[in-house]
Amino acid sequence: MGESIISTTSLVARQYRLQQWADQIRECQNRFIGMSVSKWCSQHELTTANYYYRLKEVRKACLEHISYDDMPQSIVPVPTELMGGASQPASVSGLEVSVNNIYIHVTKETTPERY
Repeated sequence: MGESIISTTSLVARQYRLQQWADQIRECQNRFIGMSVSKWCSQHELTTANYYYRLKEVRKACLEHISYDDMPQSIVPVPTELMGGASQPASVSGLEVSVNNIYIHVTKETTPERY
């Protein structure tokens, strides 16, 4: 029972800390135009490295709570000029997108049924 209380307390403390960090990040992102992140950090007695660490942790926490199953999916038309031009060899014509180790390669021959 003692371990459960400690882990619950740790979880609550982490959530509180992440909320504080998210508030700081929002405040920094709403800083005056022309003010650098490092200038904002020095005014708030925070190192730039610590700010970016907090930003990374808040982003990670947000991504952990995203359900990709609930996101709508659709086919997005791609202009033909992006589908490979005369300057590209035929073997590599098409559009290739890479995000987070997910690769998508679309050519003129790609049909919706191939998904």
